This record gives sequence, structure tokens and C-alpha cells, in this order.
Amino acid sequence: MVDDVAYMKRAIALAKLATGHTSPNPLVGAVVVKDNTIIGEGYHHKAGTAHAEVHALNQAGDNAKGATLYVTLEPCSHYGKTPPCALRIIEAGIAKVVVGSTDPNPLVSGKGMDLLREAGIEVVCPVCSEECAELNEHFFTYIQTGKPFVTIKSAMSLDGKIATFTGQSQWITNDSSRRDGHILRATHDAMLVGIGTILADNPQLNCRLTDTELSEALLDTSILDETIHVHQPDVIILDSLGRTPTTSHVFEVDNRKVHIFVSKGCPKERIQALEQVGALVTVVESVATRKSKSTDIVIDIKKLSIDDILTKLGDFGYTSVLVEGGSAIISSFVETLNFDKVVTYIGNTIIGGTEATPAVGGRGFESLESSPQLTFTKTNILDNNIRIEAYRQGRRGAYVHGNR
Repeated sequence: MVDDVAYMKRAIALAKLATGHTSPNPLVGAVVVKDNTIIGEGYHHKAGTAHAEVHALNQAGDNAKGATLYVTLEPCSHYGKTPPCALRIIEAGIAKVVVGSTDPNPLVSGKGMDLLREAGIEVVCPVCSEECAELNEHFFTYIQTGKPFVTIKSAMSLDGKIATFTGQSQWITNDSSRRDGHILRATHDAMLVGIGTILADNPQLNCRLTDTELSEALLDTSILDETIHVHQPDVIILDSLGRTPTTSHVFEVDNRKVHIFVSKGCPKERIQALEQVGALVTVVESVATRKSKSTDIVIDIKKLSIDDILTKLGDFGYTSVLVEGGSAIISSFVETLNFDKVVTYIGNTIIGGTEATPAVGGRGFESLESSPQLTFTKTNILDNNIRIEAYRQGRRGAYVHGNR
């Protein structure tokens, strides 16, 4: 008896081999099976190159006639940078296609499967739909909203603090939590911080995992024993006045872009200086976000528009962004509801104190009803730290937890 789930899980594992490298395209794996034997397989390596189905069918050759094709995402039906996969499948003489999940891209969205059925090919969908949707949650959100999927990452004490009242913050969480955080970096197109993080820590903001470590974290070796090559996420810095030092460590990592978003008030000489060291500087709108009353005078505080930033990042082709900023940056995304997922690491300590830095700063919400509601999906212990994963309810463009 043919085990559709087993073959689809292999296709999913193949898709993961390109983690971090296919944007703005999805991750896709494909397996061709005949007489319960794999005769061809492949995955989409990079945008603009052959799709997974083509690699698998090329490997199968003439033997593909009468075989079954397993593919994690609905085959495309339109001409883009490559010809439609649905036509290639029909030409190969495939008898049956098993699909993991449909493609929400309006250019595809069921049309690929319709083409196959019209050609007399049996189509089964979905199989392993939850795993296939999770595989491409970044792409699905991006293709439906035009903006990247936003994951907020934070590390805090049990009482929600990220630094003591003296500013000490290293290290609240342990090595295992920090290593897991590097997996998040490797699986997102870009990571975002504020100028405060750059000035305080001067970090490189790179993924420090080896290919082997990332592969062991993402792949079930009983299904596929291959290597994922670590992708270095691009860096995004929110820096209204262009204060990022041109000697910052972020400029020392090869093969990635450094975007700096500034306000209209940023001095032109600062923009020029940053561009000379390779930064891509973009001017964005500023918005009044809250009233500050730290003195007797009420001050209208302006911040860079998160909506404008995410729209521009979507235009640049980013499907996912990992927000790793401090308290103020995280609050900017939370208060504007511009996030899809939260990954929180809780260290085994209690810091206390009203003057200690909270994980989410800003003004906060006036009522519980107006604050974002979450759906918790995963919790686990990482060597006496806790990792919690949750999604914001009511999001657009998501294929998880009923938020379609």
C-alpha cells in the first residue's frame, strides 16, 4: 500500500533544504513515485530557477509516465520567470498528483489543479496540509497582504523584564535559548532592530550556526540526511536621524544587505555617509504614536511609521522579518498590531522593580479588549528556560488557526 503521508513528508524535508534562499518565492519540494519506489525528487533552490516539480520530473525522465507526483504546494499554472509546472506535469504523463496545500497566489489559487484535472490526471489535496502551511506561512502572508510576515522575538525574565534597573541584560536566557534564536535568524529573510541596539551593543547581527547545526534543528534525519546551507538574514535598522556609526559591526558581514530607515528630518550628510559604506537608506513617514508626560509638559512623540516600513519591505520582496529590537521597537510593532507571531524565551530568573526595562515598552493599551489576543501553539523547556510560540489572532493572510 502506498503511504501518501510518508512521501509528502519527504517532499517537505526536501523543501526545507532551501530554507532562507527562495524569497520572494515559496519553499517547495517534490517527489515522483512509481511502483512504490522513488524515481525522482527535487526542490526549489532559488527564485528565478527551476521549480521543484521540474527537478523531480527531470530526474525521473521517461519513467515518469504513469507515476504519482507528490508536491508540497499546488503546481503553478502561469508563466512567470519559468514556464507553468502544471503543463510540464501533463507533458510528463503523470497519472496522479498529491498536493500538500493550495497556493493563495491569485495567479495560481486552484488553477494549477484545475489544469491537471482537465488533462485527466487524478488530483488529491490536501495531504499533510498543516505541515505544508507552516512551511510557507511567510509566503502565504506576504502573497495575500503585500507585506512580510513579522515574528517578534524576545528574551525576558519570568516577570517580563529584559534588563535590570541598572541596564544589565546579559544574559537573562541560556545558551540553548540563544542558539534557538539563531535558528529564527536563519529562517527569516531579514532581522530588524532599532538604533538603540546598534549604539548600545554594536552587534554583528548574523546567524552563528553551522550548516550541520541548522540541518539537525530543521530536518528529521530518518527522513532525509542532507545539509541546509545557512542563510545570513539581511539587516534592517530603524534610525530616524541616521545615527548608525559607519564603523558598525553590521557592515562587516558579507553577502547581505543592510537597510536603514530614516525620517525626513535625517541630515543629508548622514544619508550620504551611510550609503558610502554600503547601507541602503530609505526615507519613510513619521507618525505621532503617543503622548509622553515624563515632565510637566506633554510631548507629542513621533516615530517612524511601521506600516510604511512594512509596505516598503514588501515592495523590496521580503516575505519575512524577525524583530529583535529592544523594548521600544517591540512596542512599536505591538501597539500598531503589525506582527503575526511571537517567540518568547523566558530565563530562570526574576528581576523585579518598576524601573527595570519591560519586554514591551511604549504606552501600552488602554483596555484588555483593545490589546492583541494570542493563540498559543508551542511551549517547550530549553535547559531550564521556557520557549513559547504564539500567533496574533485575527490576522490576514494566514493559513493557521482558522485565521484565513
